[in-house]
Amino acid sequence: MTAAPQDFAAFHRRSIEDRDGFWGEQAQLIDWHQPYTQVCDTSRPPFANWFVGGQTNLCHNALDRHLKDRPDQAALIFVSTETDTEKTYSYRELHAEVQRFAAIYQSLGVVKGDRVLIYMPMIPEAAFAMLAAVRIGAIHSVVFGGFASHSLASRIDDASPKVVVSADAGMRGGKVVPYKHLLDEAITLAGNKPARVVMVNRGLADFARVDGRDVDYAKLRAQHLDAQVPVTWVASDHPSYILYTSGTTGKPKGVQRDTGGYTVALAASMPHIFMGEPGETYFSTSDIGWVVGHSYIIYGPLIGGMATIMYEGLPIRPDAGIWWSLVEKYKVTVMFSAPTAVRVLKKQDPAFLKKYDLSSLKALFLAGEPLDEPTAQWISDSLGVPIIDNYWQTETGWPLMAICNGVERAPSKFGSPGKAVYGYDVQLIDENTGQPITEPDRKGVVAINGPLPPGCLQTVWGDDARFVSTYWTSIPGQQMYSTFDWGVRDKDGYFYILGRTDDVINVAGHRLGTREIEESISSHPAIAEVAVVGVADQLKGQVAMAFAVVKDAARVADPADALKLEGEVMKVVDDQLGAVARPARVRFVTVLPKTRSGKVLRRAIQAVCEGRDAGDLTTMEDPAALAQIKDLVRPA
Repeated sequence: MTAAPQDFAAFHRRSIEDRDGFWGEQAQLIDWHQPYTQVCDTSRPPFANWFVGGQTNLCHNALDRHLKDRPDQAALIFVSTETDTEKTYSYRELHAEVQRFAAIYQSLGVVKGDRVLIYMPMIPEAAFAMLAAVRIGAIHSVVFGGFASHSLASRIDDASPKVVVSADAGMRGGKVVPYKHLLDEAITLAGNKPARVVMVNRGLADFARVDGRDVDYAKLRAQHLDAQVPVTWVASDHPSYILYTSGTTGKPKGVQRDTGGYTVALAASMPHIFMGEPGETYFSTSDIGWVVGHSYIIYGPLIGGMATIMYEGLPIRPDAGIWWSLVEKYKVTVMFSAPTAVRVLKKQDPAFLKKYDLSSLKALFLAGEPLDEPTAQWISDSLGVPIIDNYWQTETGWPLMAICNGVERAPSKFGSPGKAVYGYDVQLIDENTGQPITEPDRKGVVAINGPLPPGCLQTVWGDDARFVSTYWTSIPGQQMYSTFDWGVRDKDGYFYILGRTDDVINVAGHRLGTREIEESISSHPAIAEVAVVGVADQLKGQVAMAFAVVKDAARVADPADALKLEGEVMKVVDDQLGAVARPARVRFVTVLPKTRSGKVLRRAIQAVCEGRDAGDLTTMEDPAALAQIKDLVRPA
């Protein structure tokens, strides 16, 4: 590993101005079966081909190369508070399990380039299935467990998998969530039907087997206990996986990731961004159905020679100390979660944070949604370690804004995901002129000059034209990648994300970002959480509607008290943003409707407010949350 300089500005500048030299150095962090002959081919913009001519393998870099130095070190630590299971796999043991799964794939006819769809709960076999696929050059597509049949069918049709890997059920909050009937219905709906379905039977739910199609994982594993499956070396630009972006309507949009660039990007991110070192423990509380789970539960930590915790359960079951008990037990050095989870913990007894020895923890990283300042301050005071908000997308595969403390120590600013990460030439763009905004504190569209750095999406699976038209054509007069997020940058280069460009509310000709209004409302001391949506209005075009969760439900138990608090909140918005940003109403709810990954379902809230169909809600954490909003907005 090359020594990290102590000047991040110079480090970042070199990554842009001497792109090939910079990434050529980072490429030394991984093993290459065949050296690349060109760092980056940009002859066909906006497409970028990284490490041209090189051959490598994602599974080799995650497992095989560590067998010499750390065969008996913990690699995968599985913890389920749903089934009271805890099991640790060493690098040697994980390597053996992955080879067994690779042999199962081969016995079912899977070869290089074939797709494997994985529809699984958070169990070790899901990790085996992912690693085994890339080991033999197959392309995996993980679909979040519990997705509705129609959504699953559309992904099966788009990816055309030869094999599907699934399980009888997952568990959530002590309740069994059956999968098999959803999968069967999805395959019935799909035009491109898989030849085989590998079923992992956890003994949680009865299910019917389809003769000639469904095969039992345990029986197949027993046949391949001694399997030795060498890695299939693939070209750097060979696709490693497809991951469908959440919230897709109509034809699914599959983010296609390469192999070489992704492996290098993750390898570099472990020391530079996450300060992770071989032999340490990484704990991401995400799910493998989302990009964070791919990059920082499965691949990143293992590439970095770390142990990774795979957790099935809630942050408050059996109690609100469960995550912190794991930090103590496994000496976690790097933890990655979401602001929503921290807000959940904030409502619990603070004694749980003082009960465990958290001295091993270097930092807590938070992403997935904007991190509000009160939540950041609370967890910072509680843990006494850096709280590092970071911003990225399914499309980028790894953070594009963060504080890179592994390069140069720098303070976090609460409410900001930090500065542009090395490799990303991030610009704020005037939406009307397409010109860069250079002065501080002026709002613009967050965009990236091409080429995108290693690890970002190559294209949209099977649809290059959609890749270009979706991401590279919305900036006037320029071919730049649009994040479709508004942002501002302060005088120190720290960015602040203000919300989606397509979540802008146009109130009587005034364009307002929902994020700005949410931040203002959140600053009221009584408010724990808030979502703001734009609702159609005949007079003004749109009006802002706010739905807020209060810290103390007693504050709004009486209608008169609720009305009083609503007036206080509106005054805060008046004072901070002006009367034009004042919501039409502030409605108080006990919980906001969210996906199981913690994202607020703003589009569903908006649909309900406008009397429209809220769409596919199979990933909603609490269906009653949306019903509560329906009752509030129903016409008298």
